[in-house]
Amino acid sequence: MPETDLPDVSRFVSTEWLAAHLGAPNLVIVDGSWHMPATGRNGREEYIKAHIPGAVFFDIDAISDLSSPLPHMLPSETLFRAAMESLGIGRQMKIVVYDTQGLFSAPRVWWTLRAFGAVDVAILDGGFPKWLAEDRPTESGEAPYLPAHFDARLDRDWVASLEDVANRLATRSVQVLDARAAERFRGEVPEPRAGVRPGHIPGARNLPVSEVVKDGRLADPVSIRRAVAAAGIDLSRPVITSCGSGVTAAILWLALETIGAPPSALYDGSWTEWGSSDKPVATGPAD
Repeated sequence: MPETDLPDVSRFVSTEWLAAHLGAPNLVIVDGSWHMPATGRNGREEYIKAHIPGAVFFDIDAISDLSSPLPHMLPSETLFRAAMESLGIGRQMKIVVYDTQGLFSAPRVWWTLRAFGAVDVAILDGGFPKWLAEDRPTESGEAPYLPAHFDARLDRDWVASLEDVANRLATRSVQVLDARAAERFRGEVPEPRAGVRPGHIPGARNLPVSEVVKDGRLADPVSIRRAVAAAGIDLSRPVITSCGSGVTAAILWLALETIGAPPSALYDGSWTEWGSSDKPVATGPAD
């Protein structure tokens, strides 16, 4: 696939490009694989078995606010800086992120790095499945790294809290777009995390990530625009993306940014926080 045929060349690199640049100075490859607990899969264990040569592993659960009862909330700037430097990830480096599902958790790592100030972050189009399908090289074990400097400065405007979401919905100054599957959004199935009520934030709209990700790759802009419109989102108004725990909300961020309508924020606590709070819950289709 030529570089010019990528979904968006400013946000993606091709497997051909990455294969040609393996070992290049100032390039760091990041395996950002994460899996829902119910899958029984472990991103780090799979990384140790096989990864793109030179890739380091970004552990979404470990590089987080471990004092929070919520899963993988953004860490402090101090913790993030230390974690990135321990992996050899510099703020000014060319960073390419991938995951083992094609396009699932890599956007969360992409978004997090950018939120903390990384200047050049891209996602590997097709991810590890495409890399493997093309019979490209892999290696096992921990990859060595060189020292790096990451001056972490979180852009707090990118991150919405529970109260931000509640207050802005009350004043109708924002739209909330939920990435969860439709049956979860409507409250028809139990939530995967204990103590979290089924349903959705009152007033939220639903755009399951399956509508914008096809075969592990981001859908084309025309399809994304069609899906966003079908979800009832007005692209001229601010949008906060949400999901179950802040991971797939970053896929919606990626999709919206790709069509020239970047969100105003991502709700980091997402439904795990809202659904376990005393805030009102809606069920059924979006109102």
